[in-house]
Amino acid sequence: MGVTGASGLLYAVRAIKFLLQAGYPIQLVASKAVHQVWQAECGLAMPVLPDKQALFWREQAQVWDGSLTCHRPTDVAAAIASGSFRTLGMVIIPCSMSTVAKLAAGLSSDLLERVADVHLKENRPLVVVPRETPFSLIHLQNLTQLAMAGARIVPAIPAWYHRPTTIEDLVDFVVARALDQLGLDCVPLKRWQGPVN
Repeated sequence: MGVTGASGLLYAVRAIKFLLQAGYPIQLVASKAVHQVWQAECGLAMPVLPDKQALFWREQAQVWDGSLTCHRPTDVAAAIASGSFRTLGMVIIPCSMSTVAKLAAGLSSDLLERVADVHLKENRPLVVVPRETPFSLIHLQNLTQLAMAGARIVPAIPAWYHRPTTIEDLVDFVVARALDQLGLDCVPLKRWQGPVN
């Protein structure tokens, strides 16, 4: 799982919650900008050290079971940077337009970008959840380039047919649709059943 400096860290927190509760081990890389977003959005200081960062994410998600390993974004020699490291796929949630641009250009200047690039080259599922509005033409071209390379694009756009009553309901819809792209059905979501008579 990648988390970038886009607004909307609640998307990442909820994804972590549901993946851990379902027993999926998580290898997490947060970009350097995530520290600033936590401070700006919630007034919280995310630790730098991986072990303390894992505890921080668990506290936000309120889940203590399961396997969560955090990595420094500068640790490009981490095991997850290799194509030989097996995964079910990768989700970048939320994903900044800066990260989208770098991935579309084939750049990998940190661990998060390297792992995403590995997923593309190994033809493994890569799900990108951009959190930006409006999209510029450059954003759209970069997203199109990523889609043509095999990434699945799941914009952070909630629905209302499941009759959400909380912010978490809106967030969980997007998280569920993103994890659907990895074949993971672990978010309790009222899915579309057709019109109500």
